Amino acid sequence: MIEDFCRKTIDSLKESGNIRTIPQEPGNGLIDLSTNDYMGVASNRQLLERFFNSTDLDDLKMSSAASRLLSAKQSDYIALEKMLEDLYHRPALLFNSGYHANTGIIPAIADRHTVVLADRLVHASIIDGIKLSQAKLIRFRHNDFEQLERTISDYYGQTSRILVITESVFSMDGDIADLHRLAEIKRQYPDIITYIDEAHAFGVRGKHGLGVIEETGTIDKFDIVIGTFGKAVASIGAFAIASAVMKDFLINKARSLIFSTALPPISCRWSKFVIEFLLGMDKEREYLLNVSEYINCKFEKYNHNIRSHSQIVPLIIGDSSKAVMLSSSLRQSGFIALPIRHPTVPAGTERIRFSLNANIRKCDIDKLIELINIYETSISQ
Repeated sequence: MIEDFCRKTIDSLKESGNIRTIPQEPGNGLIDLSTNDYMGVASNRQLLERFFNSTDLDDLKMSSAASRLLSAKQSDYIALEKMLEDLYHRPALLFNSGYHANTGIIPAIADRHTVVLADRLVHASIIDGIKLSQAKLIRFRHNDFEQLERTISDYYGQTSRILVITESVFSMDGDIADLHRLAEIKRQYPDIITYIDEAHAFGVRGKHGLGVIEETGTIDKFDIVIGTFGKAVASIGAFAIASAVMKDFLINKARSLIFSTALPPISCRWSKFVIEFLLGMDKEREYLLNVSEYINCKFEKYNHNIRSHSQIVPLIIGDSSKAVMLSSSLRQSGFIALPIRHPTVPAGTERIRFSLNANIRKCDIDKLIELINIYETSISQ
């Protein structure tokens, strides 16, 4: 029976310390370092009030009630796409989430005759998209562009397509891909398709928050760039930046776009409103980068090897049960920081993932480090 299979699986997860549960609502007064609200927009009540005060409620639709290709009212989608096109100087196409984008676009542009070269640490949604495509997958060592280039050389001209995929800011490690190097590889091998997932960079990196591609001056160097609204924008949905031909192709071939109810128009309007606000938050972005460097220095002082260069800061514990215990201890002391366990990360690299935001104070960081040191001292005795 299926219930027996489910029960045995759950028991096995419990024994290994990897059982997942839906967390309880956090209490008031806790410092939340578990969400992707990097710019503090989700907790900005004044901004929400400004949005509703400036919005014509009579014209506001809560649901599209149809797929994008069947919806009669397109104004909010078109306005958001137009804004993104003006920012990136290339066409934009909306998707319901980053997961929808990756599992819709990758199978559309790759097939069993395609070789996909993906960084070993890319997000699960990218892996799922590759599986759906039935392409040959080769995962190169994390951020090892020498290995990537050698592999491209082996397959270049020998297969119908080569698709290279990386994140810009990696979701679990917080380090950053060398997009300058990847742009140079693209110049040397112009027929490869380059695919950059900026989920954790959009709104956070670059002078205007357009991601690592803006920060590195590579905004026009890659074929497809993915951004999301569910993190720094505090909304829902995602977008792809690509050529006009690619946009038309995806409208016809991306199944997650064609066969899914479109985003609620109110969400598109809110996303557009927030992005306009985020464009001017360069001081907050600078502060977030500064506080990220601050916590890294603090961890290094106490012999924690942190390789993050972003607002995502992983503290490697190496054991699921110990990660859960530390998370629980921090919660009792006023911090929400959740454990990340296998299979989300490789076994032996279980961690606490701190997602910093532009509202956190350095004194909060000092307190957090103090609590971690006290906890580690207590369990070592």
